[in-house]
Amino acid sequence: MKNKVVIYSLLIFLLGNVFQLASQSIRTGPPKPPMGKRWVLNTDFSDEFNGTALDSNKWLDHHPTWIGRPPGLFMSSQVSIKDGFLQIKGEKMEKDTIVHAYGKDIVFNIKGGAVVSKNTAFLGYYECRVKAAATTMSTTFWFSGKGGEGPNSCDNYSQEWDIQECIGRAGDFEGRYFASGMHSNAHYWYTDCSGEKFDHRAAQVKFEDEDLASEDFHVYGGWWRDKTSASYYYDNREPKHQKFYNKVSDKPMDKPMYMRLVCETYPFPWISLPTDEELADPAKNTVYYDWVRGYELVDAKEPTVLNQGEIIDIYDESIIFDNADIELSNSKSLKLPLSYKANEDREIQFTLLDKNDKKVAELKFIAFAGYANLNVEFNLEEKLDSGTSYKLVGIMKPINDFKTSIIDTSHLIINPSN
Repeated sequence: MKNKVVIYSLLIFLLGNVFQLASQSIRTGPPKPPMGKRWVLNTDFSDEFNGTALDSNKWLDHHPTWIGRPPGLFMSSQVSIKDGFLQIKGEKMEKDTIVHAYGKDIVFNIKGGAVVSKNTAFLGYYECRVKAAATTMSTTFWFSGKGGEGPNSCDNYSQEWDIQECIGRAGDFEGRYFASGMHSNAHYWYTDCSGEKFDHRAAQVKFEDEDLASEDFHVYGGWWRDKTSASYYYDNREPKHQKFYNKVSDKPMDKPMYMRLVCETYPFPWISLPTDEELADPAKNTVYYDWVRGYELVDAKEPTVLNQGEIIDIYDESIIFDNADIELSNSKSLKLPLSYKANEDREIQFTLLDKNDKKVAELKFIAFAGYANLNVEFNLEEKLDSGTSYKLVGIMKPINDFKTSIIDTSHLIINPSN
């Protein structure tokens, strides 16, 4: 038979700061991980853009295999790091430029830009905070890769995963809905054995919004869950989910891909080309990426190492009990499912007290940096008494910092009952 442990409340205080159970601000960071797992920052795909130049260890300031969609040419001159942002500017060229590429001469007269990761990503959660340019040039956050040989040996494929594609200004054209909200796509670019090419797409995921994407910053996130599916996150909205196109391969997104942050021209007349006036206006022609972050799943108790310069305040650090009820087995142990968020390695200490404030059990463990979802277990000398109230005191603190003054900890009251 099982007893039921009822959790009434928990609030953690650390170094005099209150770490609340919920926040009213725009959600950042990954969704709750699966039980036994922890999200950790993937620094290859994370950048706060707080320097004075693009980090050449992580990024290219151009697209290595694509020069842009005419009439928009990708140019490194349009990419800069300034005022804490990655900025990509769209501008009109002084005169037409002819570029010989892909076996032909192509005319360009608009300048755009692309930033591409040097490393390939595979699975994980990826998000960015960005304010779109107020033009009809794109503001995008996406991934693509070469793919490989198809299932029939004589065919081949490549992949594209678009977390967000938008423009910042509406108009009288078919794609005007791209000016607001979030638009997520997944492409399986397939060439069959006869050489015929196909763009196989999953059903598009959309988040509607009345405001233009250029009016403010928004957080766009995508969880590449596995080779068959993804989930998408827009500000504080509930997530939406997508199954990848699987008529050719049952695991279509099975290869690593490069991250891409791009400002390009879209096909006309689906979306109108930007006007000369808006391209000349510095208040309209620039995309502002505040930050971009990648996360990967590891075992909750697996140590990971972040260098001091890679530690950033992603989370409101906290210990979270999600369920009002916890099942307590009729044994000398107390299992507590919980999650925590920590920007760097911390120590968590729980003390279980009886109604006379006598210590019944104590548990300490290292909470490795990240967002974890796990079970912790108290070993008890005796079973908890039915009908008796207990309280659980929780503290999160810096590791080996015995002088830290904890202002207070609220008490988690538990009442075992048959």
